[in-house]
Formats: sequence, structure tokens, C-alpha cells
Amino acid sequence: MLDDMDAGAEAALDGASESGVPVWAVFGDLMSGLLGAFVLILACVLGVQFELASRLESEVKQRQAEAQRREALEKALAGPLAAGRVTLNNGRIGISGSVLFAFNSDDLQPEGRQVLRSLAAPLTAYLQSRDEVLMVSGFTDDRQVRNGGKGRFADNWELSAQRALTVTRALIEEGVPSSSVFAAAFGSEQPVASNADAEGRSKNRRVEMAPTPRPSRGEARPSSSPPAP
Repeated sequence: MLDDMDAGAEAALDGASESGVPVWAVFGDLMSGLLGAFVLILACVLGVQFELASRLESEVKQRQAEAQRREALEKALAGPLAAGRVTLNNGRIGISGSVLFAFNSDDLQPEGRQVLRSLAAPLTAYLQSRDEVLMVSGFTDDRQVRNGGKGRFADNWELSAQRALTVTRALIEEGVPSSSVFAAAFGSEQPVASNADAEGRSKNRRVEMAPTPRPSRGEARPSSSPPAP
């Protein structure tokens, strides 16, 4: 590009000499054009750098806020975590399905009730301090539901939904405001282990709780109902 501009400048100067136009005038016009081009290029480069810096700053702030959020949640749940009753991974609180429910059941077991009771107060304080809501998610393994002919649950979607609702209602009974918690069902989707063996299937039968930003007014809250078959 610079070679082309130099060649053009030489041609303009040669033409100016032949036509009698003062060389300094043509040279001044050429320098003005070059200066304008460099200013334009510099402005574009600075604009790109500013945009990249703004994006980087925004990403750093977002990561810092997420790290602070996870640290605050870990502190709030220090007691239940130390007791080994729950797990905390990437801001998601996990409880084994066998602690909460018997196999293929949505009836809360006494041990599960105790775990939820230990979580209610710290979760309520955390949610209120950050103006967040708690999503309670139910998960199952990939085995078809067997009800012994009773037909209580149509499929894994319904089982996971009923378990999530049971946990949600228990948390409300233990003091979590009903406006700060909602249920969601995932059926056998999003497994955390292989369903090829009993150990993996046991890990997939679980309930998770995750604080999320409170929906603004007019924003729809995620549905807690499973999709239609």
C-alpha cells in the first residue's frame, strides 16, 4: 500500500513539474492525504483495541462475580458440606436420590427430611442476601419406571418432576419462602455418570439445587412440568 502511495506521489510531482503547478502545493496536498489516511487507520486500530479491552474487562468482572457467588454459597453451606450430606459443584448443590427417596418413590425419607431441614436456613439467608431464587431439579437414570402395575408414574419425566416438587414443598415447609424456590424436571437427561452399571445409575438418580438470578417482572419462570410425550 505504501509503495503504491509513493509511486502516486512521484507521478503527481512529475505532473506538477510539467504543468507549471508549484511542487510544494502538490506535495502539501499529498501529505494531507497521507496524514488523513494514517489518522483513519489509527482511529480504527484504537477503536478495535478499546472494544477488546471493554470485552475483557466485562469478562473479568463476570468471572470475579461468579467466583464470589460460589464462595458465598460454600460458606453458607459449610455445615451440611462438612457433614458430607450434600455436594457442591460449580454452584450446584447435589443430594443423592437414595438419601431422599426409596427406589421409584417420591415419598421423602426421614434422612432426606433432615438434610433439607439443615439446608433451609442457610439457603434462605443466601437467597435473600443476593436476591436470587432456588431451582430444584429432579433427575433419574435411564431405566423405565416400574410401578408393579400401580401405574403411579407414567415415565421418568413424571418421577423426576414429582421428586423435585416434593423437595420444593419440603423446603417451603422448613422456612424457604415460596417465592424463592421453584421445581424443574429433567428425567433421564443430563446424566453425571454412565447408566451402564448400578453405581452410575445410582449417581444419576439425584436432586440438584442451584441459585439463579431472580426473573424480572414479565419474564417467564422455567416450567416445572415435563414435556408432553
